[in-house]
Amino acid sequence: MADILDGKKLRDKIFENLKIKLDKMPIKPTLAVILVGLDSASQIYVRNKKKTAEKLGINSLVIEYPENITENELLKKVDELNNDKNITAILVQLPLPKHIDKFKVIDSISPDKDVDGLTPYNLGKLFAGEEPYVYPCTPKGILILLDEYKINIEGKHVVVIGRSNLVGKPVAQMLLKRNATVTMCHSHTKNLSEITKTADIIVSAVGKNVIGEKMLKSNCVVVDVGIFKDENGKVRGDVDFEGVSNIAAYISPVPGGVGPMTIASLMLNTVELFERNL
Repeated sequence: MADILDGKKLRDKIFENLKIKLDKMPIKPTLAVILVGLDSASQIYVRNKKKTAEKLGINSLVIEYPENITENELLKKVDELNNDKNITAILVQLPLPKHIDKFKVIDSISPDKDVDGLTPYNLGKLFAGEEPYVYPCTPKGILILLDEYKINIEGKHVVVIGRSNLVGKPVAQMLLKRNATVTMCHSHTKNLSEITKTADIIVSAVGKNVIGEKMLKSNCVVVDVGIFKDENGKVRGDVDFEGVSNIAAYISPVPGGVGPMTIASLMLNTVELFERNL
């Protein structure tokens, strides 16, 4: 049976250390989160981020707007936060309503306050092999998780499934930087299982059930980033957990694997931005 990559346990350890650090800071960082509309999942995420930040000793500011806010109003608010010396980090909760260009909004965040690491400046630095202000939260969380379990990345063949700007592309780049050999797969990839069978490590970030035990070689490492509800309303990941657990050496569960590491990285990034700007 595979060992579990326990993101909850590691998140708690990171939070314990962060709290000790923040308790010693005379001035605390401030995380500003913008939430547009009434998307229920987004509201839960934002509520959790606020609660977590405050528990650790990070000031939290949530700015809520109705669905029909104009793009210009939103951009004006981001600009205001960029120029506010008391704001350490800015996060715009996605998805945004269809009439707002999410790229325009993300692009408007000042790179030194871009807590998600998703502005063209920070992503550009990452893809150029340079240091961004901070690394994107989910990819950063994945690498911290692999390091915690002493999983060697150097020289390994890593197959990344999914090519989003949020996970797939940045995690591939970060793995390359750590001297992995990376293969990117996506919805148009032919013969996916032939490729996954050659992988030492698989990172799947698709949001639908794509990985079964027959697609893997034994003793590989499987990182499941996908999360969705199946037709019975059960929370699932990209990976058939029960089957794959019999083949893999390590597997991250859903929930409880990458999700907690994403929020841990968000808090780490907030503190890192604060320390950089001191």
